[in-house]
Amino acid sequence: MAVDVPSDREVHTTSVKVRFYELDPYDHVNHTNYFSYFETARIEYLSEMGWGLDVLKEKGWQFVVVEISARFLAAARYGEELTIHTWIEDAGRVKSTWRQTMDRGDQAVARLTVTAAFTDLEGRPHRLPPEFVEHMRKLKR
Repeated sequence: MAVDVPSDREVHTTSVKVRFYELDPYDHVNHTNYFSYFETARIEYLSEMGWGLDVLKEKGWQFVVVEISARFLAAARYGEELTIHTWIEDAGRVKSTWRQTMDRGDQAVARLTVTAAFTDLEGRPHRLPPEFVEHMRKLKR
């Protein structure tokens, strides 16, 4: 799942620092923690766009992860600074596809693809709001 950061759309960048309690017995980040790092980056991106979880909830909406695919390329260790690049690959009527890369300096650490469905707070599928679709359109250059 080799992925280059695209140049034809807005890409959000987040940094996280590995904490000691995120390590497994082999002294590298436990694979489950990578998902938390990626989730943090997606939530920060939504907030920066003006679509934070508080805003979505206030409107009665949410994004629900329906599919996730990860590729782990290198182990991350205590104290390392990881950079996560996040972008929206595609936005359809109800679903959106998000891509993310995690790097340590110039070294690739992990890649992620997420499909998220847009729903109401009860989990029923809901069309993406026109203002969100319009915002996604503007992200492409």
